[in-house]
Amino acid sequence: MEQEYFGVSLEKLLTSGGQTLYMVAWSLIIGTIIGIILALILVLCRKGGLIENLILYNIVSIYINIVRSIPFVILLVAIMPLTRAIVGTTIGSTASLVPLVIYISPYLARLMENSLLEINPGILEAAEAMGGASTWQTIRYFLLPETLGSIVLALTTGTIGLLGASAMAGYVGGGGVGDLALTYGYQRMNTPLMIFTVVVLVVFVQILQLAGNTISRKLRQHR
Repeated sequence: MEQEYFGVSLEKLLTSGGQTLYMVAWSLIIGTIIGIILALILVLCRKGGLIENLILYNIVSIYINIVRSIPFVILLVAIMPLTRAIVGTTIGSTASLVPLVIYISPYLARLMENSLLEINPGILEAAEAMGGASTWQTIRYFLLPETLGSIVLALTTGTIGLLGASAMAGYVGGGGVGDLALTYGYQRMNTPLMIFTVVVLVVFVQILQLAGNTISRKLRQHR
C-alpha cells in the first residue's frame, strides 16, 4: 500500500505540486511577453511618447483597466467559452492557462509601465542625441536595461499573484494545490492537509520574494 501523508498519497501531493508549477510557469512566461508588449505600447504611444498614438494608447489602457477590475474567479467563469474554443476544454491545468494569462498580462503591464515611466528623461534624450536611435534600439539598449531591476520586482509580484490565482483555478477543475486543498482538505474535513497547503504556499511566497529582491538589488548595483 502506498504511503500517505495527511491522508493523501505521495503521488497525489507531487502531482498537485507539479500542476501548480506548470500553471504558474507557463502563464508567467506568456503573460510576461504580452505584458511587456502592452507596457511598451502604453509608454511609447502615450501623449508625448516616442511614437505618440493616442487611439492605440486608449484602447490598450481601457482593456487593461477592464480586465484588472474583474475578480479572477469571475473572469475564470466568464471566459469559459473562449477557453473551450482555444484549448478544447475548460477542465485541467492547460485550460487554466487561458484565464491565468488573460488575468496576469494586464497586471504585469501596469507594473512594467510604472517602471518604464520612472526612467530619467535624460536617458532618452541621450538616445536621440546618438544619431537618432530607432524605436527598437531605444527599447533594446536604453529602456529595458534601465528598468531590469524594477521589472524583476514586477515579475516577482506577478508570480505571487499567479500562485494565488492558480489555487483558485482548482475550484473549477484546474488541478494543483487549490484542487488538493478543496477536494482532499475542505470537503473531507482534513484540517492538517489544509494547514499543510497553506504553509507550503507561504514558504514558497517567502522564497520567491527573497529571490526577487536579491536579483533586483544586484541588477540595480551593476547598472
